[in-house]
Amino acid sequence: MLVLQAFKDAIPSTWKSASWLLQLMIPISLAVTLLKYFGVLAWLAQYLNPLFVHLGLPGSSAVIFISGAAAGTYAGLAAMMSVELTLREATILGIMIALCHALPMECTVNKKTGSSFWGMAVIRLIAAFLCAYLLNMWLAPNDTPYIYVGASADSTLSEVIYTWIWSQVKMAAMVFAIIYLLMVVQKLIEMFHLMQKLTRLFAPLMTLFGLPQNVAYMWLVGNVLGLSYGSAVMLELEEKGMISREEADAVNYHLIMNHSLLEDTIVLASTGIPALLLVAVRIGFATVIVWLRRGFQTLFHQ
Repeated sequence: MLVLQAFKDAIPSTWKSASWLLQLMIPISLAVTLLKYFGVLAWLAQYLNPLFVHLGLPGSSAVIFISGAAAGTYAGLAAMMSVELTLREATILGIMIALCHALPMECTVNKKTGSSFWGMAVIRLIAAFLCAYLLNMWLAPNDTPYIYVGASADSTLSEVIYTWIWSQVKMAAMVFAIIYLLMVVQKLIEMFHLMQKLTRLFAPLMTLFGLPQNVAYMWLVGNVLGLSYGSAVMLELEEKGMISREEADAVNYHLIMNHSLLEDTIVLASTGIPALLLVAVRIGFATVIVWLRRGFQTLFHQ
């Protein structure tokens, strides 16, 4: 009975969240489609290719990365599907966006819990470009086409618009399905009081990640429900004196690389990007950054 109730209760929150996301995704998708049709992406590519070629990406992909970095994972995904890419290029771009998305909003959230706005932004940008450079050296060649929802190159403007409208209908259905699944999982976690049990299970991992064990709950909330929810929990625990400002700051260094792990992985993997690689890269970068920070703190406090 509780399970059925979770499926029912997830509908209103799914509608609210998916509607908000589509209001963001659809204009970005249209903008990228028109920029491509009128040759702006091709013009931009000739100037950015010298940089992006070292990342295994065409210069036009800069628009995709900027969309994700400024507005979020879903915005980046909408832009990715509006440009012809190979699966290899999409994998590199998708992981870049997973590491570095929604910077204005999420860095503001980090600042509220004691971290530097610009510090968080710079770390994420550096990590995204470093990761892309390394992936370009490591990933095997793969010319398999990625999902492309646009029109063919010789299409008229009316054909481009018609194809775009139909693609948005399909994209909206995908977004609603994914968000609904995530909302059901969230409701089930709440109904069966699983968060505390999961927290105890993940506590030993915190030592491996270079974090205090008592921040396991914040880490789990950030990974299951997102950075905004995670920051709200941090602020509440700080106010109650259950964690220090320094501990909250330490968790931020991990969560900037690795938050909403469940949602982002499902969303990107559903389009063909390897889930295992996505998870491994995010957790790996998060762990390295936390341990580097601890090393620098030890070095400069001696």
